[in-house]
Amino acid sequence: MVRRNVTASGRPRLHRQVELLLAEDVEQLGKRGDLVKVKSGFARNYLLPQGLATVATAENKRLVALHQQKLEDLKKQQRQSLVQLADRVSKYSVTLEANANEEGHLYGSIVAADISKSLVVAGYQVEAEHIRLEGPLKELGMYTVKLQFDPEVKAEVKVWVVPTATAAARK
Repeated sequence: MVRRNVTASGRPRLHRQVELLLAEDVEQLGKRGDLVKVKSGFARNYLLPQGLATVATAENKRLVALHQQKLEDLKKQQRQSLVQLADRVSKYSVTLEANANEEGHLYGSIVAADISKSLVVAGYQVEAEHIRLEGPLKELGMYTVKLQFDPEVKAEVKVWVVPTATAAARK
């Protein structure tokens, strides 16, 4: 009978682990740039040949630390610009014209893409994915629409839905 956890001399077999730096995201192991310890066979037979990881030398660790610091600085700059954008856009109100009947019901609807397009024309770089509508706007009136640029950066913008000039002139 062969036992896997002991050597031929009866001593326990050591499961050697190696330290690697991930070059790509590996599911259930880590993200790119993470320092991980894995069994040597997994490293030798899968991670290294597939180019998913590299050996964690002191130089590689230093380079990864520098790269992560640069990414962190870039994220801070992006978040700061998003905060400034949220502050500026919250002071602005959007006016959108739409065809409506006498009761104020729109023939179509106003969706996030329409609001985004209007904000971009006004000089605010707000994409449709940033706009949080509970549903399309289907009536004339004033709405407060929530914007979410980042999990921590949120704002609100006022949206006025008014009848088109030709419809208003007919009344």
